[in-house]
Amino acid sequence: MTKYALTVTCQSTRGIVAAIATYLADGGCNITDSAQFDDKETGNFFMRISFESDAAVVLEKMRASFAKTAEPFGMSYEFHDETVKMKVIIMVSRFGHCLNDLMYRSRIGALPIDIVGVISNHMDYQKVVVNNDIPFHCIKVTPANKPEAEARIMAVVEEAGAELIVLARYMQILSDEMCQKMSGRIINIHHSFLPSFKGANPYKQAFQRGVKLIGATSHYVTADLDEGPIIEQDIVRVTHAQSSNDYVALGRDVESQVLARAIHAHIHRRVFLNGNKTVVFPASPGSYASERMG
Repeated sequence: MTKYALTVTCQSTRGIVAAIATYLADGGCNITDSAQFDDKETGNFFMRISFESDAAVVLEKMRASFAKTAEPFGMSYEFHDETVKMKVIIMVSRFGHCLNDLMYRSRIGALPIDIVGVISNHMDYQKVVVNNDIPFHCIKVTPANKPEAEARIMAVVEEAGAELIVLARYMQILSDEMCQKMSGRIINIHHSFLPSFKGANPYKQAFQRGVKLIGATSHYVTADLDEGPIIEQDIVRVTHAQSSNDYVALGRDVESQVLARAIHAHIHRRVFLNGNKTVVFPASPGSYASERMG
């Protein structure tokens, strides 16, 4: 049995779920998981379905044949083979905790992605990346060479066939042009509980305000700094007795977990853009199981 996913967005109306279920049943497919959301404020409808088929399903043919079902509802839809790993480029500067976490999760199968390259503006992590049999690209970025540097970055992305860029504590601001070109395909981890404490030193800001909770936010990157649609967030409790350096140390684990969960949601097509927000469906049963559980 091969596993597939169908994602659908359209305006909410009666009969959508029935039409999709009928199409899949008539095609000999068995639905294994389904999630849907009807946004009453916007009138938008979102749905994700996991299904299996023991027949040789050709996705191109399904995309074409489903058009008859989709047209009356004005559906935007896509079929995905869930056994195919998404190709990912990771970008990092000098904080390597998220990078190392992602490489480990990928290696044991807990995060089924194909890391096709790591790009950094420093050489700090060249050895550990190469030792994981992943291509490493050091692309220095300065105010004077930023357009050239971004052109080199995009050349790496395109040559590798990457579908997603992950900013794993990459401390450079991307240009509006790059953000627009890769819209919905760049995920960032921000070491703060957005929308509070934006910018480069959020832990210091949080410390100065005497907060009792710090956290991390993973979001899609847009031209507006740290304003993109939020995918995942989490927090850790702190006290008055801890320093701003303690905040940084405590934040590392939260950042790694939040980024991994956001990527997991994206690669399993569980995230839908809904204006400036996102709809994030729960993970399908078994999707967190890894090849090596130990």
